[in-house]
Parts: sequence; C-alpha cells; structure tokens
Amino acid sequence: MAKRKPIPEEIVEEANEAALDRHEKDYQALAGILERRGTNIEKIVAEAMRLEVAVPSWGFAQGGTRFGRFPIPGEPRGVEEKLQDAAVVNQLTGMTPRVSLHIPWDKPDNPRALKRAASELGLKFDAMNSNTFQDQPGQELSYKFGSLCHTDPAVRRQAIEHNIECIEIGRALGSKGLTVWLADGGSFPGQMHLRRALDRTIDSLENIYTALPSDWRLFIEYKPFEPAFYSTVIQDWGTSWLAAQELGPQAFCLVDLGHHLPNTNIEQVVARLIAVNRLGGFHFNDSKYADDDLSAGSIKPYQLFLVFNELVDAQKDRVIRKRRPRFAPAYMIDQSHNLKDPIEDLIQSATEIHRAFVKALLVNRKALERHQEDNDPVMAERTLKEAYETDVSPILAEARRRKGAALDPIAAYRSSGYRARAAEERA
Repeated sequence: MAKRKPIPEEIVEEANEAALDRHEKDYQALAGILERRGTNIEKIVAEAMRLEVAVPSWGFAQGGTRFGRFPIPGEPRGVEEKLQDAAVVNQLTGMTPRVSLHIPWDKPDNPRALKRAASELGLKFDAMNSNTFQDQPGQELSYKFGSLCHTDPAVRRQAIEHNIECIEIGRALGSKGLTVWLADGGSFPGQMHLRRALDRTIDSLENIYTALPSDWRLFIEYKPFEPAFYSTVIQDWGTSWLAAQELGPQAFCLVDLGHHLPNTNIEQVVARLIAVNRLGGFHFNDSKYADDDLSAGSIKPYQLFLVFNELVDAQKDRVIRKRRPRFAPAYMIDQSHNLKDPIEDLIQSATEIHRAFVKALLVNRKALERHQEDNDPVMAERTLKEAYETDVSPILAEARRRKGAALDPIAAYRSSGYRARAAEERA
C-alpha cells in the first residue's frame, strides 16, 4: 500500500536537487578523510541508516512554561493532525517512523481506526505513556498527594487501572511498551514516610506488571525533583533499577537526559544500567539547569556523543551480546517548548541524535581500548575527540538521501509551505 506523503514528493526532490552537487563533493571529501583512518564510509552509512527514534505526540503542539504559552499557527487540534505532523518529520529525516502517545492527552476514540490512519502515513506506535501526575476532568480521586504511592488504596487502584487502560489501548495500536513516570513525592520533610512510600509504589507497579503482555516492556522513569521538591519517590537510576529488579525481566529503567541533577555523569549511569542488564531506553532532550526539555544536542552535544559512545561500545561488546542477545534500547525524543516551530524542533533533535550516534561509530575502539589498558589519558581522550570533531553531516545527508528523505530537512520543510497550509486548513 502506497503511503500518503504530507509534503509533495516533488518538493523534496527539488530541494535535494538544489543541494546535490555540494553534497556529493562533501561526501567524497569525507570519504577520503575516513579512508586515511582505515574507515569505510559506506559501512558507516549503512549503520547510520538503521537508527530510528520515536517522536512524542505531545511534542507537536507548542509547549510553554509556568509563565505563558505562545501558540503557533497551524497547531494540531487532535491526535490525527499530530500524526500528520509526525509524518512530515519522518518524511524529511527518514528516521522517526514511530509515535509515542500520551494518555489521556491523546486518547483515541477508536484505537484501531487510529492505527489504520497512522499506517497510511507510514507510521507505527511506540511505547504508551500514562499520566498520574495531574488530575483529569471528571476524575473521581485526586493525585495531589501521590498516585501509585498514595496512602489511600483507592487512589492507588485508580492509578493502577489507568496504567492498565494504557496497556489495553496500546495493544490495539500495536505498541509494545509502557512508560511510567511518577510525580509522586513530597515537598516538605516529614510529609511522607520515605520507605513506605517506595514500598507502596513498587506494590502498585507489580499490579501493573502482571497486566503486561508477554512481549511488552515496562519502562520505569526517574526524576530527582519537580514537582516534588524535597523527595521524589523514584528519584534516580538506582531506585528505578531497584523497582525493575523487584518486578521481573520485562521491567527496565528509562533514562531521560533532563532528569538528572546538574553535572551528573549521565554516560556513566548508562554504562551502569548496561552492566546490570536494565537499560530500557531514552528520552532525548537537553538542559542547562534542570528538566528544560530543550532540543537534543543544543546545550551539551559532547555529553550526547559520550552517551552514544557507551551505547555503541555495548552493541559491539561480545560479552554484552552473549548475555543479552538483543541489546535494543528504545530511543525517543521528549521535548516541548514555546519558541520554535515544533516540527523544526523535532527535526533538529532527530538530526543531532543521528549525528552523535554516527560520531560514536567513528571511534577507533581498538585504539581506545589500548590506551585505556596503557593508562594513557591523553591518547584515550584524543581518540574520542578525533571522532567527535569529525563533521559527519555528509554521512547523515547520504543516509537520508538513500532512504528517500531530504538532504537538508529544515530547508525542504521551509520550502514546502507546510506550516502555512496547516494554518489555513486548521484555522
């Protein structure tokens, strides 16, 4: 079945034709540089073409802050229009074929019909995201003082049933995962019993886990603060890991790059979770101060590269592959802000995630291991920096071109007039 293209193919083709001559020269120049290092550019392009990252349904409406929100013309009015915008990102980048839904924000009236609509656009659904961090219209009991950790069993049951509902919707959509993020916690000392709150949370998660289909994964997200400012129940990777261990082999930890205290060594967190076989996936974004939800790679691109360095190293590690034959973390963008066009924002993030991954592929791992064994920090760092400082833009563009996407996704998007058409149609 032919997939519906939200942007006419001839517009993308024209944009590619205009950029092709420069791209081919840049690609050949980079091929020569890599050949001198003993690296075959074609092998790197082939690996680059395999990377896929999911996009969040909530990322297509203009985000905001506590102080305001500035809507953009042509914002999607419902989940169907969000899928149209998601198809634009995938059409231009060639690497975002799945959408992660947030329930109840994007709860479909007819999941099977939504699945068909997504398929027509060349899209599928990624992990489902539950919401027990805010009260919804008509909700019987409040989550003001917690959900899965609440002292009242009735509130806990309500939160459990909501997560199970997310699983049922996800099954109809073809999803294979559930992400649980909890705002549960306290803002004042003595507000809650620290040990019992965690016990109640794990007990609630066990109830959700028993409803999980055998081919699904449960992702347990963590966050050190906000909205709880004194003690969040699942505040770091260690507590997430503890909960996952209690639940069973289908439970994993989810790393959101913005959910760490300042200066946390996130790449080491990733390494630890790989070592204990509990790395489930990522929510990619970037931050300067806390959970800023900025475009991935916009603030700390070297950190993003170092995270992918650990991931690529694990993928190539025979010991890891033997212990866990299918090392396949789930990758998703998680961002929403109030300045950029959301489609351009997601295109930028997808591109920077792709860039960090490809740079990590260029690391000379034999040389790096030798320098590590020789306790030579200068040469070890130089080995990483050589890969990081390589401009891999021609590889990203070539991978997109071979997948029928855009050499320059932002330029193609702006030349398409899609935002103006959406503003007119959705007025």
